[in-house]
Amino acid sequence: MDSNSSTSNTISISSTFTSPFESSPRANGTNSPVRKPLSLWPGMYHSPVTNALWEARSKIFEKLLDPQVDAPPQSELLTKTPSESRTAILFNFSTDYILREQYRDPWNEVRIGKLLEDLDALAGTISVKHCSEDDSMTRPLMLVTASVDKMVLKKPISVNADLKMVGAVIWVGRSSIEIQLEVIQPINESSDASDSIALTANFIFVARDSKTGKAAPVNRLSPETEREKLLNEEAEGRNKLRRMKRGDGRKEFENGEVNRLEALLAGGRIFCDMPALADRNSILLRDTRLENSLICQPQQRNIHGRIFGGFLMQRAFELAFSTAYAFAGVMPCFLEVDHVDFLRPVDVGDFLRFKSCVLYTEFENMDQPLINIEVIAHVTRPELRSSETSNMFYFTFTVCPEAKAVENGYRIRKVVPATEEEARRILERMDAKALQSVKHVNK
Repeated sequence: MDSNSSTSNTISISSTFTSPFESSPRANGTNSPVRKPLSLWPGMYHSPVTNALWEARSKIFEKLLDPQVDAPPQSELLTKTPSESRTAILFNFSTDYILREQYRDPWNEVRIGKLLEDLDALAGTISVKHCSEDDSMTRPLMLVTASVDKMVLKKPISVNADLKMVGAVIWVGRSSIEIQLEVIQPINESSDASDSIALTANFIFVARDSKTGKAAPVNRLSPETEREKLLNEEAEGRNKLRRMKRGDGRKEFENGEVNRLEALLAGGRIFCDMPALADRNSILLRDTRLENSLICQPQQRNIHGRIFGGFLMQRAFELAFSTAYAFAGVMPCFLEVDHVDFLRPVDVGDFLRFKSCVLYTEFENMDQPLINIEVIAHVTRPELRSSETSNMFYFTFTVCPEAKAVENGYRIRKVVPATEEEARRILERMDAKALQSVKHVNK
């Protein structure tokens, strides 16, 4: 090949991203005297909202990257109000075509997976605001997502209308924080405020000392309005419930519920022992499984250098959606995130495996059958012959009415377990979801 021809066909590519720090490496290779190490930048793959939020907290972040030598922890806790941490993000979908295209799914609605990423980033920014202080000589806290208590989609979210995401701290414990978020999309200018809420979510963050890694106390919260006080009381009730479940929930289950366990296993035994006689409207849990895996890349890290929780939620949601789609045979409709546990951090370079299944189905409302999906993320280390659970996700889907209308004799199958371990997982999740439903009804 002619060398001149080869040169003329070469296209030079340069980054379209900018650093979240003012002092960044320049395109021409010159260095700023105070630039931050490239390895400690947040990943560059993230959504526009995530990048904007991380830039907003970059001053606190820079303290975390380069604290004073032997900087002491915060010596005196402050008392803050929910309004001090309240933060809102506006998505100008109606006027910004490029932004709209970044969030559009194949059905002209907002990609829920990307929204989960942004919700986690916003909750993280809010937690940083609440825990920050004026004394730049103390070392800042490391704040990590511990769990998502509940996330409910109240109506479809269009990608053609402007969207607002708003949240604030509603409760704090000694080292934990609960943040409530709302996604708002008015139907029209005269829409009632409650009718405009498209999604609600509650995130739990925990504070760690950035030097020792141990639990660290957080600033106190002083609710001001009646609504803030009510939200605080409800969050306190949820916290007590979580402690109770951690303490003796498993023991109570093991001491009883034998009949329920046996009833669940009965259907599965027929599939295993007499498959020709099994109910054709049922399916074994193991036959609904899907799995994918990835090596965690630097572009997916957060400001602490670990894999961003929002990225993990996005990947888990997309696998759950695919699992529901393959199981139902028609387009699934997302309803809610029942619960998410972040059990251990995921690091750059980790071999991560997501395993999903349809845990169980519900038919109380035949017009809206419920498909409950479990996704478990494992950090696998082939060299050590080990695999540890890092995250557990639970999603609920139904099927779109339009999809059912075009299917003659359409029916969702019942899912049955083949092992006692599968049956226990189903019952534990059913009971947890039932308890959550009672809690929300009593609000």
